[in-house]
Amino acid sequence: MAVSGRKLSDFQGSVSLGSAEDFDHSCQPCLTIGQHVGAHGFCVECQEYLCKTCFECHKRTKASRNHQLLDKDNVGKHAISSKDSEECTEKCLVHKKEIIKFFCPTHKALGCNDCIILDHRTCKIDYIPDKCADIGDSEEYRDIMKKLSEKMKDAEDIMKKAEVRDKEIDNCHAGIIKEILNFRKEINERLDQLQQKIQKDADKKKSNDKIIIKMVLDECANISSDIKKLQSSLQADKSSRQNGQLYINIKRAESKLKSDEVQKAGENLAKTNIQYSFERNTDLENMLSKQSVFGKLNPCTSFVTSTKKKQIKTLTRKEHIKVKTKSDYSCIITGCAILPSNKLVLADNTNCKLKVVDRQSKAVIEEKNLDSNPWDIAVLPQNQIAVTVPGNKEILIMKTAGKLSTVRKIKVTCECYGIFYHQDYLYVFCQSPNSVLVLDTQGNVQNTISLNNGIFNAPRYIVVSDDSRHIYISDFGSDCIVSITLQGDVSAVYKHEELIAPHGMVMLDDGSLLVCSNYNNTIHHISGDLKQGQIMIDDLSLPWSICYSHHHDEVYIGCFCTQLKVYSTK
Repeated sequence: MAVSGRKLSDFQGSVSLGSAEDFDHSCQPCLTIGQHVGAHGFCVECQEYLCKTCFECHKRTKASRNHQLLDKDNVGKHAISSKDSEECTEKCLVHKKEIIKFFCPTHKALGCNDCIILDHRTCKIDYIPDKCADIGDSEEYRDIMKKLSEKMKDAEDIMKKAEVRDKEIDNCHAGIIKEILNFRKEINERLDQLQQKIQKDADKKKSNDKIIIKMVLDECANISSDIKKLQSSLQADKSSRQNGQLYINIKRAESKLKSDEVQKAGENLAKTNIQYSFERNTDLENMLSKQSVFGKLNPCTSFVTSTKKKQIKTLTRKEHIKVKTKSDYSCIITGCAILPSNKLVLADNTNCKLKVVDRQSKAVIEEKNLDSNPWDIAVLPQNQIAVTVPGNKEILIMKTAGKLSTVRKIKVTCECYGIFYHQDYLYVFCQSPNSVLVLDTQGNVQNTISLNNGIFNAPRYIVVSDDSRHIYISDFGSDCIVSITLQGDVSAVYKHEELIAPHGMVMLDDGSLLVCSNYNNTIHHISGDLKQGQIMIDDLSLPWSICYSHHHDEVYIGCFCTQLKVYSTK
């Protein structure tokens, strides 16, 4: 390896092996193959330190046998030239014996003399020794070094994103497997229920038939016993010549013979002659024979709208639900969510309450008083919810089966507001400093995404796309919706003159958003790429929170008023 103009001082700090032949330098040819061997001498022409083996080889090799070699005792006395060299030494890849000395600006190609004659005869050619003087101090050198650094940074950024994507893939796979297992569990539980029901019917049939059989046996046994007694009495009366008593017993026997007891017993026995068999449900059997009956994998993305996904074009007002109770002051519903039981749970911030609303009766059926003002709600698996309580700097994990009750409290280091659950993780917006915490449901922090990039003024609510690639944040201080990546990079921003102080958001089936515009009483419908938007509702009273029931095609809006607003998406 030729090192033009290198000084001895440039090699200070090289690896020293402490051998007798070592003078604080390593053999440079050996370094190229990863071996650190103490230097024994130096080649003036090659400007390289050599170990004993390479030093001796240098003397014998045809290309280097005439080079000036210095042993370890004379290296320090030799002043190594530091002048620039315009000499070209790299061999041409095509013409192996020729040296690269030319550059064609037209074709951006390096070449030797043969290359130029064969391929670039009509081109204007640069002769490298004439062009390379002082190039180390040129703007071209500085520019190329800057661009290489930028290119390397781009590659490192892609590597970081690839590592995140690798984790996303693992999380996605884990989520899919969990959903598959949960679905299988639900199917098993449902099949167990159906099996138990039909077995119960079979057991009931068996029990009823057994009762009839026992009754028939008992009746026939009694009849048989009575007949045997009559037969004995008749024989005894005849033997003792008690003709009067014999006459009486004969008449009793005649009456017994006319009795229909045996006939009724036979009729009862006939009732048990109905045989049952199990007939398979052919619809279920045929369905199970299909390859995709259990389910299938579907690609999902928040920015690409699938034609198969339901698109909402209008919102039609329905009967609203009164949510103010006798003990309430004015209500501000800062959080709302639809439960799997088709009930709604609301965060009434001003009254420090959680409220459960029945959809069918359109009434508050339960209230849970808290010791501080709740803000937002996320629905978790296994009939649980997560509720943010900014004043206490905590997240409440609560069960919804039966009465609302706290399972555990997750403490955080700052005030927490908007919360969203997605694929086993809780995404929580925190204030002071502005950041998004990613936690598991036990409260262990998996990631912290800083929002200190100048765009955010007063963020509040948060939504995560189905593919986990984008986090949407409503910022009422800067009147915009911002989409960021898991690394905290801003990917898109939505601003509109009619979008003022955006608050709660909900993602629809097609990846678009419904957003509460608090200060001008409207609901905006915004595309997932944040490029388009329009007003859907414009007659509300300070809309704060919003949720969507896919199964009932209804949107619920929590406001600064006594009612929960209900709209149909049909």
